[in-house]
This record gives sequence, C-alpha cells and structure tokens, in this order.
Amino acid sequence: MVLKDDNSEKSLELFLSIGLDERTARNTINNNKVTANLTAVIYEAAVTDGCDRTTGNLLYSVATKYPTNALVHRPTLLKYIVTSKIKTPAQLEAAFAFFANTGPEDFKLNEFEEACGVGIEVSPEDIEKAVKEIFEENKKTILEQRYRTNVGELFGHVRKSLPWADPKIVKKLIDDKMYELLGEKTAADNEKPTKKKEKKEKPAKNEEKKAVVEATPEPSEEDLNPYSIFPQPEQNNMVHTEVFFSGGSVLRCSNSKEVLDKHLKVTGGKVYTRFPPEPNGYLHIGHAKAMFVDFGLAKERGGCCYLRYDDTNPEAEKEEYINHIEEIVKWMGWEPFKITYTSDYFQELYDLAVELIRRGHAYVDHQTGEEIKEYREKKMNSPWRDRPVEESLKLFDEMRRGMIEEGKATLRMKQDMQSDNFNMYDLIAYRIKFAPHPKAGDKWCIYPSYDYAHCTVDSLENITHSLCTLEFETRRASYYWLLHSLDLYMPYVWEYSRLNVTNTVMSKRKLNYIVTNKYVDGWDDPRLLTLAGLRRRGVTSTAINAFVRGIGITRSDGSMIHVSRLEHHIREELNKTAPRTMVVLNPLKVVITNLESDTVMELDAKRWPDDQNDDPSAFYKVPFSRVIYIDQSDFRMKDSKDYYGLAPGKSVLLRYAFPIKCTDVVFADDNETVREIHAEYDPEKKSKPKGVLQWVSESSPGKEPIKVEVRLFEKLFNSENPAELNDDWLTDINPNSKVVVSGAYAVSTLKDAAVGDRFQFERLGYFTVDKDSEPGKLVFNRTVTLRDSYGKGGK
Repeated sequence: MVLKDDNSEKSLELFLSIGLDERTARNTINNNKVTANLTAVIYEAAVTDGCDRTTGNLLYSVATKYPTNALVHRPTLLKYIVTSKIKTPAQLEAAFAFFANTGPEDFKLNEFEEACGVGIEVSPEDIEKAVKEIFEENKKTILEQRYRTNVGELFGHVRKSLPWADPKIVKKLIDDKMYELLGEKTAADNEKPTKKKEKKEKPAKNEEKKAVVEATPEPSEEDLNPYSIFPQPEQNNMVHTEVFFSGGSVLRCSNSKEVLDKHLKVTGGKVYTRFPPEPNGYLHIGHAKAMFVDFGLAKERGGCCYLRYDDTNPEAEKEEYINHIEEIVKWMGWEPFKITYTSDYFQELYDLAVELIRRGHAYVDHQTGEEIKEYREKKMNSPWRDRPVEESLKLFDEMRRGMIEEGKATLRMKQDMQSDNFNMYDLIAYRIKFAPHPKAGDKWCIYPSYDYAHCTVDSLENITHSLCTLEFETRRASYYWLLHSLDLYMPYVWEYSRLNVTNTVMSKRKLNYIVTNKYVDGWDDPRLLTLAGLRRRGVTSTAINAFVRGIGITRSDGSMIHVSRLEHHIREELNKTAPRTMVVLNPLKVVITNLESDTVMELDAKRWPDDQNDDPSAFYKVPFSRVIYIDQSDFRMKDSKDYYGLAPGKSVLLRYAFPIKCTDVVFADDNETVREIHAEYDPEKKSKPKGVLQWVSESSPGKEPIKVEVRLFEKLFNSENPAELNDDWLTDINPNSKVVVSGAYAVSTLKDAAVGDRFQFERLGYFTVDKDSEPGKLVFNRTVTLRDSYGKGGK
C-alpha cells in the first residue's frame, strides 16, 4: 500500500479547491511536473482560496499546455482568466497560439486581445442569425440527406463566422433547426447506411455506380481528425521540455534557428515520423495504435514514415520477427517511406559516443548490475564517474575491440544521480555482448542501449515528431539531455496513452512465455490479440484501424478498453462484407415424412440480406430434401413460452424454406438420447411460427452434407486484467477458450471456400476459413458472435 505524504494531501486539497474533479486531481499529483506547474499557476493567479470550476479548468489547461518559450507572459494571461476576460477554451487556445509565436518578446495588449476575442460578446441572436443563414445555403442538401447530414460541417461553418460563439448554444440551435426543418426521425432515418459487397460488373454498370452519391452520416468521434493536436515542423523551435537538475539549474531544450533551418532544408518542411518496433516478437493490437499514430500522422500531413527496426539486442532478435513485422505493417494498410535498422547507424552511434566522452558527458564504468542498482537506489555516484576523459576513451576503444570481458565494463552517460527522475541516473549507453548480430554479423561486440540509440537515430533521420506511449514520458529528460549534450537536432516528443484491452496480456515477455510453453498454438493463435492472431481469427485491418481511431490519440490514464468495443468494430465491418450462409454445429437428423424420398427442391437463400430481390447475385441455391439437419440445441422435448425452437407438436420456420411441425421423436437405445425427428412440412406456408432455424439438407438422397470443423473461441483469460494477478496470471487462463466442433454440417456452396474467406453463419456468428484447412476438410474459426454488447456495458 502506498501512503501519500502531507505534500500530496495539500496538493490534492488545493486542486480540488479550483473545481477539478477528484480523479483528475489525483492523477495530477501522480505527475510531479504537472503538479509543480499547476501549483505555480494557482499561486500566480492568486486563487489559493479557490475559484469556480470554469476558471479552474482553464487554469489546468494553462498548467499543461502553456508554451514554455513564453513563460514570462504567463502572469498576464492568468489575469485575463481570473477576471473572465478570457473565459472559453477557444479563447484560451488562441492565447496559447499567440504566445507561442510571440515567445519572450514584448507584445502589444491590443493585438493580444484582438487575437483572443477579448471583449467580443456573441449574443444568442447573433448565433441564431448565423445558423439560419447556413441552413438557407445548405437547405437542398439537408432535405436530401435529412438526419444523415454532416452536422459537423454545419457547426464548422458557424464557428468560422463566429469563432467566439458559445459552442453549446451553437449545437443546440443547429439541432433545433434540424428538427424544425425535418420533423421527427423516420424509420428510414434510423437505418444504418449499408455497404454492399463489391461485385465484378461490366464497365457500364461501374460507371452507373460511380454516379450514385451516398448520403454522408453524421460524423462521430471516429471521424474527427485526431492529428490536429500536433504542431507543424516549422514550429519546432519552442522549448521541448525542462530538465530540472538536483543542483537547481534548469535545462530548457529547444532547437536554435540555425539547427531548425538546416533540418527543414533537408526535409523540405515535411513531417517525418517513425514506427520503431523491436524485432523480438510478433506485433499486437497495441502496435496497431502506434502504427495509426506514426504512419497516420505522416499520411495526413503528406509526409514520410520510416519503419525502423530497433535491433540493439542481438540475443532476442530473429529474422522471423523481422519478416513478420514488415508483412503485418503492409497488411494493416501502411506503406513505409523507407525501412531502416538502428544497426544501420552503429558506426555513427559509436562516433557520437566517443564525442560524448570527449565532452565530459560519458564515462566507462566497472560496476556490476547489482552495484548499479544499489547505487541508483541510494542516489550515489559510481566510483569511476570522475575518471579522466582520456582513460574512458582508451577503455571504450578496448571495449569495442573485444579486449574487456562481457559484464566487466559499460559506457554510462554522466547525467544527474541525485535527480528526482530515476531516468537521469547515469543511464547505460553501451554494453559488451559477444553475440553475432542478425544484420551486422560479428563486426561489433558492443551494442548501444535503447536510451542512447533511440533519440540519437531519431535526430539522424530528421524525425519531426517522435511519438511514443506514456510510460516513456519520464525518459523525455534523458532524450533531450543527450541531444543537447551532442548539439544535435531535437525532434518534437509527445506521449500518448498505451492501448490496454481487457481479458488478454500484451506484455511481449508474457506473450512469449505462453507461446513458447504451448499454452496457445503459436503467435498467430486466434485467441491472442497479436495482429497475426486477429488476422487468423478473421478480423480485418479496416476494423482494427476503426477501433484504434475510435480510441483516439489522448494522454488519458490509459485505462482498460473493454474487448467488446473491439468486437463492435469487427461486427460493423463484417456485417457489410461477409456473405450469409448456413451451418449446423451439432446436427440432429429431421425426416420430412410428407416429402417424397427422391424429391430435391432448389431454394433461394439470401447471401446479402439488404440487396434487392431482383439482384441474382444476392442469392445462392440450397437443396431441400426429405432429410435435413437442424442443431441439437434447437430441439427440446418440453416446450415453454420463451422457447422458439422445435418441440413435439410444435412448428418452426426453416430459414428460406417452409414451416415444419414435429410429429414424432425417435430415441436411441438408451431411450433418452434423441436420434432423429420426424416432421411434416407446410408447402403452402399457411402456418406462421415465431421461431426461425438454420438448417442443412442432404443434396441428394442418402448423401450427407459437407462436413466441416468449426473452432469456437472465447476470451483467453477469465479476468479483465490478468496482469493484476502478478505471479498467478497463468491460473486465469480460460480452459474453455477454444472448443473444437469436428462434425458440423455446412451448405454445399461452402465447399469451394478458400483460406481467409469470411462468412456470417446465420444465428451463430462470423467465421473465417483457417489455414489448417485441407482439400475435403474445411476448418472455420469463429471471429465474433452476432450479439453486440458494446454500449450495453462495454467500455
């Protein structure tokens, strides 16, 4: 249990007094930098006795977003906030932009006030007039698209003409105007736009399709531009971060005009990002978010994204992982600008390490791993920290030439062992490893650490935006300290929340353990949330990217995302793209006694339920004969009001066929197990039973339907967060996470299905053909069930 000290309690009380909710306040005190900033802002604003919530929220934004290159002007902004001259988030963002451009230089108050809309009051009447004008301009489109009109665009038009208008009033007036113009929503308004499966058509028909303009649905959270929060490359001259040293000095890291101009000349002002996975395992869904951030930003800004393998640990890296990563990145829909390796820069990194020693910022150390740990805990300097530069240069050269044993020496950066940030405790830059490298061979026996190589290669590749997850936030000080110490270009660093999904593990160490020890069937086991596992399960890259986009690029606390939210996006995608078909998992024989034994009817079943009935491609043929099969779960000996299956004397409708009524039950020798059912069908379809069942028929008398194997997957772990169980996490594995049904029956049209094809098995869920399929033996994996729980408890 962690006990909070008196300072934490005082900070909490102070933050609550300005109207922050308790969760935000507690999260804030867990971040030393934000705590210090917010405390300073509250004292500067002279509101230590408290203030209203609106003012408090604006002060919190100042503490977290105010441009550090203009700190001298922060008291001025705070006066405008506490006197309510600046009172909306839009005004505050305008103030941030103004001061970011102004920096520490003097400015004219009238220009500041004009830029922030100070003194401008927008009345409800003004807003109403603007809304009315926008609706008049777009009336024809709104009447055509009705409630699928892009309301976000209307909102944007109003805000463009009235930037300081209250957004809540704008939204309400737009909603009122929509209702006034269109009235209540109709059933058609509530229908989701459907996307037909693409079909090969003649050129003339294709041209007709291009002419069809589909209605645009109202934009949701997923439709907003998540990359708008990032600055442009030319703005990368502001203070990136402040490094507080134990001696009281502060390092404010920023690019000089000369360094930035040189960088922009090389890049042409384009955005350059990188996706830097370690090739020590398969990528999982958390990496999908990283790809969305890194590749997505570059694509949205017309820039470039490197796929850079962080291959600094030769003992853990395999060619298998390298090949997988490149292939899965392309499957996810991303195209790297260039594929590079940290090992491509081993010589440059070594040369820069020598320069770091020359400048007095690194030293060769002989402490063991245990000693380093002990000294860090005690905040003590290494005995070798102050050895002469020439001595460290000589020893480092000996390390490179293999003259020192593994574990007997490291190169450490001379940072700040008394810092409040443990990631400034003289981090290791190089260690000795007598192991061949998958790419560099045996050329090197010393390898750079992540903390040394990552930021340096970012600079060498002229990365404009170095984006990573929040657990790396405390490394930012070390990142900028090193680049500053070497006078290198500094990218803009920004951290976002890690993607955590319930009922799984995403630690590579744990994934590797359950794969290696065969708790699962390899890295692409469909129960894993590895991207290879999701693909094998039948999940599309489109659905994964939609899920990630919906999560957003935020700096929230990275709370667990319920797996049902991912499943929601999977269903949304497969509902549009997976044709319908019928499969019976546990077949129960039904004999239609009033149908001749040699009669076989060809019936139409719908492949695409939303297609028009006059479209032949919307249908497939199914045989209907004297012997059919339903699922065992769809028959009971005893009927009940809430049961819609078949029972003695009861009727059900066979999907796409006829009503049947159970007339007799044939038992096995134990007089308990139902062997087959006798039934009569209603050829005139006069009866209207409530229950509808899927079924499969013999294609000809005495010929069984095609037999398939179906694998039903559930959550791999019973607990939402198995990592919380610490050493007991393996005991939480769900023993029923994989159930194999080997004797299922399928309609004959499935016999030609190929690996990767996806289908909706009616009433059962979405399924895909697995790679284990062989000629004459199809294997299907269940991707997801039909029921969608997202929005009904899923988060």
